[in-house]
Amino acid sequence: MNALTNREKSFITGMLYDPDTEGLPDDRMKAAELCHQISTCFDRDEKNALIQRLFGKADETSSINGRFFCDYGYNIEVGKNFYMNTNGVILDCGKVTIGDYVMIGPNVTLCTAGHPLDAKTRYTYEEFAKPIHIADKVWIGANVIVLPGVNIGTGAVVGAGSVVTKDVPEHTVVVGNPARVVKEHING
Repeated sequence: MNALTNREKSFITGMLYDPDTEGLPDDRMKAAELCHQISTCFDRDEKNALIQRLFGKADETSSINGRFFCDYGYNIEVGKNFYMNTNGVILDCGKVTIGDYVMIGPNVTLCTAGHPLDAKTRYTYEEFAKPIHIADKVWIGANVIVLPGVNIGTGAVVGAGSVVTKDVPEHTVVVGNPARVVKEHING
């Protein structure tokens, strides 16, 4: 049986991997260049074409306002009418899947990457990644952080300033650090 590559460890399994091998640094540099172009582009059609080049899946309805950063881009898939406001960060060492009609406020970070808790392992500089899934019709307010492995259900609202550490049920409102459900069964 063949050993898993670092890409497979990162993007598929959530195992520790070395982010500085197998072309991953080059992939990050290519993504950084496209992120810079997206962040400084003022032509709507040109910006949308750049988003489609960067992301693994996007269409002509995708929109990013102002500055944006991601690690790789090709691990990000967005549905129809995706909107991310300024200073958006998607650390896509793992897969990030975002549904249709999702609105993301300014200064939001979606973080699939993590590091070991014990110092000895952490300073091998290996890391892990767990996917983030955001379903359709989700609204994420300003200054939210979504941590690795989180799923956000259809129609959910994440209040401004929240830190999302666990799954968010569909049609709920969550707020706080850590985010907790404050309202259930909002209309879809």
